[in-house]
Amino acid sequence: MRKYFGDRAFYRRLFAVMIPILIQNVITNFVSLLDNIMVGKLGTEQMSGVAIVNQLAFVFALCIFGGISGAGIFTTQFYGSRDDEGIRHTIRVKLYIALGAVALFVAAFVFFGDGLISLFLHEGEEKLDLAATLGFGRRYMNIMLLQMLPFAIMQVYSGTLRETGETVVPMVAGIIAIFVNLVLNYILIFGKLGMPALGVEGAAAATVAARFVELGIVVIWTHTHKERCTYVKGLYSSMRVPGELLGRIAVKGLPLLVNEVMWSSGMTMLNQCYSKRGLEVVSAVSISSTVSNLFFCSFFAMGSTVAIMVGQLLGAGEYERAVDEDRKLITFSVLLCTATGIVMAALAPLVPQIYNTTAGVKKLACDLLIVSACMMPVDAFTNASYFTLRSGGRTFITFLFDSVFVWTICVPVAFVLSRFTGMPILPMFIIVRCLDLIKCVIGFILIKRRTWVNNLTKAEGSA
Repeated sequence: MRKYFGDRAFYRRLFAVMIPILIQNVITNFVSLLDNIMVGKLGTEQMSGVAIVNQLAFVFALCIFGGISGAGIFTTQFYGSRDDEGIRHTIRVKLYIALGAVALFVAAFVFFGDGLISLFLHEGEEKLDLAATLGFGRRYMNIMLLQMLPFAIMQVYSGTLRETGETVVPMVAGIIAIFVNLVLNYILIFGKLGMPALGVEGAAAATVAARFVELGIVVIWTHTHKERCTYVKGLYSSMRVPGELLGRIAVKGLPLLVNEVMWSSGMTMLNQCYSKRGLEVVSAVSISSTVSNLFFCSFFAMGSTVAIMVGQLLGAGEYERAVDEDRKLITFSVLLCTATGIVMAALAPLVPQIYNTTAGVKKLACDLLIVSACMMPVDAFTNASYFTLRSGGRTFITFLFDSVFVWTICVPVAFVLSRFTGMPILPMFIIVRCLDLIKCVIGFILIKRRTWVNNLTKAEGSA
């Protein structure tokens, strides 16, 4: 039992890292759920238009996450070896990547937005208005473009704070921003306190305001607490990054960037395949994914915890301890998510009833939630495996494990089932989700091989 369960000191450290991340994620996704419900009160077309744009924005968000994660691996290990200059270089790399991604995605959404939204618009049994849905999506997207820059810079700062042990500040900033978002959503969507009812445009404006608030809090705190964030001293005195380090970050980070772009676009492609069964499926998937994300916070937070705790141990050269604690972290994650999945399945019939949509959409959303709840232990294991491999810089392996798996296994199966069979959406969804059992076996084998035990702060890491 000691092999899989830690002592009190271990769990104190685990909770110190995980709880702030979990709280922020839970609150963020709870408010996303409330946002989804508020937009859903406007009608199925409005909810579908917003859901489609948010699916496209999801690709952008994961591109930012993947782009800065490569440098973040080095940040974590530089912090473990107490190298402030190394941390400064990694922050500069993150900023370059974030700004480049913003420019690329803004251009794509401005010039190809209508075409991207239209990929998800298909007639279904309930004959919903596709043209209206496109209009709502376009209006929402036009305003949401303004949140991309503050979101990207905020991710650079928040990610660095977490990687250097400051997990509470991003949590507090996130909570305040979420409160701002929630209040403004209520005021602007429905026209309260003398404001006009802006509908989907009000939802977008509230999100933009919240992003700027969150960015301001994180940046101001970081630069006014130099005694704790010692690496910010001289951060902008130069934007130069040593070529040798830049090359190492590129080697480790490029697979992560490509992975996140391919994985998120793969998830988007899966949803596009599901949408072939009709616009009502888009609404049901939107409800299901928004509710599921609230419960998925458990394994998302544990993934970040694995990356931070294991990465710091690897950077400090404590290889055997890293292996031991990683095994215990994975065990805890699976058990936590099993319990969370049970709660999620119990609540699945209730939550969709809150939405102002058709009975068919509510029933399908409930069924999709139950399937996702059953898969949570598998998701927990594969997610922890991914972050274990990433903590040691095995980013090409994570690329194969994550996005290549989606595009070579999941997407082809969904594509064939959606285009060449009349299979209903529920069995199609179940088949695609169960493919992750294969990924679970692969993750177990990769973790056991220990090729991830690697110190990146040295020119040649060794275990």
